[in-house]
Amino acid sequence: MKITNILVNQMEHPLGFDLSNLRITFELTEMENIIGNVYKNISVGKVESEQPIYFEPDELYENNAFKINMELEPRTKYWVKIGVRNDNEVTSSNTWFETGKMDEKFYGKWITNKKDVENTLFKKDFELANKQIKSARLYSTTLGVYEVDLNGVKVGNEFLAPGFTNYDKIVQLQTYDVTKLVTKNSNNELVFSVGDGWYKGNLGFDGGQTNIYGDKKSILAELHVTYTDNSEQVISTDSSWLTTEGKIIKSSIYYGEDIDDTKDILDWSSVVILNKSTSIVRDRLSLPIMKKEVLKVKEIIHTPKNEIVLDFGQNHAGWPVFINRLARGKKITLQMGEILQDGNFYNKNLRLARAAFTYISDGEEKLIRPHFTYFGFRYVKISGVTDVNKDDFESWVLYSDLKQTGFIKTNNDKVNRLFKNVIWGQKSNFMDVPTDCPQRDERLGWTGDAEIFAPTASFNMNTYEFYKKYAKDMLVEQEDNKGMLPIIVPSLKQKSTGMAIWSDAATIIPWVTYRFFDDLGVLKQNYSQMKNWVDWITQNTKTKYLWIGQMQLGDWLSLDNGANPQGKTNEDYIASIYYFVSASIVSKAARLLHYDMESDYYENLARNIKTNILNEFVTEKGRIAIDTQTALVLALHFGLVHDYQKSQVVADLVKKVKDDNKHLQTGFVGTPFLLSVLSNNNQHHLAMDIFMQEDCPSWLYEVNMGATTIWERWNSVLPDGKMNPEGMNSLNHYSFGAVMMWMYQCVVGLNQFDAGFKEIYFAPKFDCRLKDIYSEFDSTYGKIKVEYHLETNEKHLIRMNLVIPFGVKMKVKLPRSAKYLINGKEKIGIVKLEYGKYDISYIPTKSYLNYYDLNSKLVDILDNNDLVKRIDQIDEKILQKVKRMGNTRSIFINKKIDELLDFEEISQEEKNQLVDILHKTIFIKLNLF
Repeated sequence: MKITNILVNQMEHPLGFDLSNLRITFELTEMENIIGNVYKNISVGKVESEQPIYFEPDELYENNAFKINMELEPRTKYWVKIGVRNDNEVTSSNTWFETGKMDEKFYGKWITNKKDVENTLFKKDFELANKQIKSARLYSTTLGVYEVDLNGVKVGNEFLAPGFTNYDKIVQLQTYDVTKLVTKNSNNELVFSVGDGWYKGNLGFDGGQTNIYGDKKSILAELHVTYTDNSEQVISTDSSWLTTEGKIIKSSIYYGEDIDDTKDILDWSSVVILNKSTSIVRDRLSLPIMKKEVLKVKEIIHTPKNEIVLDFGQNHAGWPVFINRLARGKKITLQMGEILQDGNFYNKNLRLARAAFTYISDGEEKLIRPHFTYFGFRYVKISGVTDVNKDDFESWVLYSDLKQTGFIKTNNDKVNRLFKNVIWGQKSNFMDVPTDCPQRDERLGWTGDAEIFAPTASFNMNTYEFYKKYAKDMLVEQEDNKGMLPIIVPSLKQKSTGMAIWSDAATIIPWVTYRFFDDLGVLKQNYSQMKNWVDWITQNTKTKYLWIGQMQLGDWLSLDNGANPQGKTNEDYIASIYYFVSASIVSKAARLLHYDMESDYYENLARNIKTNILNEFVTEKGRIAIDTQTALVLALHFGLVHDYQKSQVVADLVKKVKDDNKHLQTGFVGTPFLLSVLSNNNQHHLAMDIFMQEDCPSWLYEVNMGATTIWERWNSVLPDGKMNPEGMNSLNHYSFGAVMMWMYQCVVGLNQFDAGFKEIYFAPKFDCRLKDIYSEFDSTYGKIKVEYHLETNEKHLIRMNLVIPFGVKMKVKLPRSAKYLINGKEKIGIVKLEYGKYDISYIPTKSYLNYYDLNSKLVDILDNNDLVKRIDQIDEKILQKVKRMGNTRSIFINKKIDELLDFEEISQEEKNQLVDILHKTIFIKLNLF
């Protein structure tokens, strides 16, 4: 028995975070030999004492969490000890957390430079007492973004602090352990370097705005040094500090950064005390933005235009860095781009974002990097030098410090690349807030993108603290808008109205976060504004119990309405459905928080909305008034039709998809649910047909076109490799990556789950095109592993391995199974499993293998060399006509063999032989690159 992975508010050893609604979780492993009941206990105390100040005695283990109801003190480090015992074993494990300033009064004052200099430096020289130092903590933040050095060493390992917030309402305070950096009885130097960042740099639409939250960069800091005799010395920002201008001559999020290392740091002058309250300063919620990975240069490209371009092989967000070997005064310019055009560097899709980094050398060999910006890119164009060594360059991948929790691998290389693209899209856009894209003049917290991707994101990574911070951002904006949530958060003071899906992030993101982590903290934090959002709709709709007459973005970027990006699905229909969804969520949240009267009210509201949607948009027999894939999908996914109407809606959706040649036509609203709805309504094969398409529109089309992240549009890059001339072509937009949720739930099989994955309904859907699946998911209880293989021999045996962590209960339903073996024992029906490893095998009552026939696509036949050889053995004339087409195969990629073959040239006997060979050949599309 072993205790592992103790997390405090889903963080490991949090230092200086907002720890309200304190909750501690843990995992139990090596539980194979337990006897009898399992009990858990916890104690918490201050590090200077072994005596606990909080204790929960043994209680029967029913979950892996402790809700800590204790008063925390500011700037205090606490130890945590968790104990677990059963009848034959006792074990324990420890962790710690440390509070920040909390509500403690600040000694420091906001200080600034009397001028608005581009890169503002602040300096304090100080001397410490000649006593042994026990600990030193720096509490700091800025109006702007900053880095700080203590005695010439960078403090901390994060960048772009204090992050992206509405600076009028919240400025986040960082806490750093600097014990090892201070020196007793000696001169010490503390230097802050500050850039504009999100606070006052250019940001927003149509060229952006500057000075959104203020026109002067400023810092607030306190260094608390505690000696072993428990005395304390505090160095805080005051009039004794000095300020000047640094070597960064220009920086901005969109612009990039320019550094002149030949510039001398001179003219230090006294700071100005800024008359600004410290009441908006709060202990951080933001996870730090960090260097999470390093990419090496894959290739140096010399383009037809004689450009020197570095290819890092992967679209991502971060910085190019290099070893400076330039002579003093020499200038190098790095420009960022996502794609090449005609083999040349291209960055026009970045619109007005300059997205470049320039450096003027001081002649010293050293590592050079940006500081107060970031880029989205795969390619870097180098100007100013001609002799480039690729080993001198690398790229630091930056994103918020989230742990990856989900992983899927299949037998299909292209599908595997797609999943990598989804993960990389998330990495690129989880930059303190969930942004839409990391490269162009936007990079904003679009609430709709964040909302539709939230379940997928939470399978992929531990998003609890990230979304709790973003939920706080949403709450702050709603407080200023009487419950209405703007469509971008932070809003940059841009006026907008509430819109379905986008503004429904107010309810959906907190709810998804609770569901994945079983932590009520985010619901407690946001409940009032979740409720206020639904009330805002009620007050602003033109029709009671429906959401009618408001400006909406509709099924954004769908393909069913020509050039209109809002799509064909009726906007009032979509809005009314999400009115129902949000009201339902508020009702459930209220019940969990014991606001029973409010829960009853919103439950009744949701019931009335559903009734009115049915009356307005659905016939008695189940015909949906709007003839789009998205309209049908939403009705089924959100359970808006009666049981007796459901079969009609499913039939209409199937027909609609087939009429669209088994291709999706959905946008932001319909795409996340299309495949899941089909799979969960006995149409998994059709869902797979859509998923495995390789022409546009499809996910694998992007892969075939060389994508390494998810595109904004289905056709952002045309088949000839040209960028879509319609514009708005981000090549790193995670939204349509929401398909990965379907993969986790329907293909892997984590179909339904209660909060925190304590109980799971495991029901994988099989299809021979994805015959080998391996997946891991780190739930709050531990790692769930699923592996299965559909054998292609005569028995068609299905083999599966399951690993279930302790504390998780799983109901297993295997499709097409009369009986099956679990660890050698025969079982039937739904089986309940708990902690352990399980080997499962069975022969399905109906095979999952597909075979070729005369309706098979010619391109699929030609991709199977063994099949082609066997057909040629009948008569080479059968495929001769097709083979002569050579490179023109793309024009008939979706044509069936029956449509193109000239059967007049072969005998009936040969045709029968062809049919026989096709029917005996298993169709497993390899999809190899």
